[in-house]
Amino acid sequence: MKKIAYAGALILLSLTIKAQTNITPEQLWKLGRVSASGLSKDKKYVIYSVGVPDIETNKTIRKSYRIPVAGGEPVEIKNTDEFLMNDRISSDGKYIISSDAVKETEITGADKYKDLSKSNAYVFTSLNYRHWDTWEDGKFDHVFVAPYVNGKAGKAKDIMAGEKFDCPQKPFGGDEDFIWSPDSKRILYVTKKKFGTDYAVSTNTDLYEYDIEKGTTANLTEENKGYDVAPAYNEKGELAWLQMKRDGYESDKQDLIVSNGKTKMNLTAQRDDIHVDGFKWAEDGKTIFFWSATDGTIQLFKVNYPGLTRMAVVITQITKGDFDINGVHGQVGNTLIVSRSDMNHAAELFSVDAESGVMKQLTHVNDDTYSKLGVCKTERKWVATTDGKKMLVWVIYPPGFDSAKKYPTLLYCQGGPQAALTQFYSYRWNMQLIASQGYIVVAPNRRGMPGHGTQWNEQVSKDWGGQVIKDYLSAIDAEAKQSYVDKSRLGCVGASFGGFSVFALESQHNGRFKTFVSHDGIFDFRSMYGTTDEMFFENWEKGGNYWDKKNTVAQRSFSQSPSNFVDQWKTPIFIIQGGKDYRVPIEQGLQAFQAAQLKGIKSKLLYLPDENHWVLSAQNALVWQREFFSWLNETL
Repeated sequence: MKKIAYAGALILLSLTIKAQTNITPEQLWKLGRVSASGLSKDKKYVIYSVGVPDIETNKTIRKSYRIPVAGGEPVEIKNTDEFLMNDRISSDGKYIISSDAVKETEITGADKYKDLSKSNAYVFTSLNYRHWDTWEDGKFDHVFVAPYVNGKAGKAKDIMAGEKFDCPQKPFGGDEDFIWSPDSKRILYVTKKKFGTDYAVSTNTDLYEYDIEKGTTANLTEENKGYDVAPAYNEKGELAWLQMKRDGYESDKQDLIVSNGKTKMNLTAQRDDIHVDGFKWAEDGKTIFFWSATDGTIQLFKVNYPGLTRMAVVITQITKGDFDINGVHGQVGNTLIVSRSDMNHAAELFSVDAESGVMKQLTHVNDDTYSKLGVCKTERKWVATTDGKKMLVWVIYPPGFDSAKKYPTLLYCQGGPQAALTQFYSYRWNMQLIASQGYIVVAPNRRGMPGHGTQWNEQVSKDWGGQVIKDYLSAIDAEAKQSYVDKSRLGCVGASFGGFSVFALESQHNGRFKTFVSHDGIFDFRSMYGTTDEMFFENWEKGGNYWDKKNTVAQRSFSQSPSNFVDQWKTPIFIIQGGKDYRVPIEQGLQAFQAAQLKGIKSKLLYLPDENHWVLSAQNALVWQREFFSWLNETL
């Protein structure tokens, strides 16, 4: 009987394996996207939403649910306000805060000349005339406070009246940029009090405290010249926030700072390898949970806050594994609610034991879909670099990988340049999707990646064409030695800084690669410097401007522009460009495509007129995926 049962189990397993299919772009865009809203007022439930893209309408259908903190069956809810605390209302219930756009400057022709109401002209006298995907229109987001009586807001007061500054911060700030103090007497908000060209060349945001009774505003972080963001109080009124020190450096080490109103303490200065992505106060107000990249993943940590005592600051890693922790959304006793993903699974919500790190999956939105899909093995490898260092490289294999076979292999180049390459789950650069089409993916944690120490992270700046390019080649060369890699079918793909890397490698690969794909990549450093929006980024990364002939650092940087080496381009290349990408503007992709065409190189351009630096609409995303894989099938 045991032998029969065992044989039956093998047959069942075989049928299960055969029933599994490899994920397609269409299936990827049918997955539910889980987003936590927080804990219910009574802390019995986790409130979350699920968004599902509708391909036909090109919109996302979103529903909200509650699920017990301990786990169980989700229940759909129609009105989340019944379950969630409204953090826009002061704790004493007397006031409510909001934000709205306020016209502070006349920019358009219609503004300046009232008799020309149909004019769509813009008139600028300084930089920051456009940002991310939007042209400056003279409006600034301001914070408003209003009396709150019987569930209704009274007349609102603009606490930033007359200021040409934004809160929330553009382009990605939200409600987290302006919060209440626990005593309901003050409003804390984040803004960069700079305008025009000064705004474009600086990262100096500060935390401002507005006193409701006095009507006065104080700068709490005036001494720090870099980023001060993400403020959060504990119940005792102690304030924590994230801070970078150097003005103009958007990827500086990000530390966790705490102030009791008298003294400030950097809780993560001791760890050179920690760049804090986000944090949440513990219920006791004596501990802070935070998440940070470490060795190719994003993990959950905790740090104590000793206050005025002489206790040592101790940082403890709570979770370990090949996955990313993307946020802490609540705490009940010793249980934390977090979002977790990996290269084979979109984000779901988990509970975590704050002491042991033991995790339990709470939401199962995509379990049924994944049960029918092949899983891609992800493997950590350590590769020797040309300067004698060890570099972490993720290798992702196709479902059902057979080492006796040979596979086409892609070098994936991460953006940033200082963005962590972890167990992320993207709806564009999706490792599971790419590998499931029969490709091995090589994804190196090259120079510029957080989680490997500050020195490693900073070595990409002012040297984009240097060691980082050698790191890429070290990664692909090491994997190409494996018997299962088809060395005659190597490709190279990437976006943003990864797209620049593709352009750079096109002239330096010495015949390694058979095809290239670059999305929103930087092709020409001079025109990039002349058209991009955030000038602080270019000034820092290049070391200065191109016309300063005495600045040897800047001159070397600009000499590394891929446009200087087009004479060495020979390999087929697919170029993708967003029309509303003002970070890497349209001329970058068009110049690269035009150069390839004029050189007679097999090339293709995918132009997305309504997309910015990303691809956000479902139908455009599917065009992207279909064209991407069509190009690889054709050229590799």
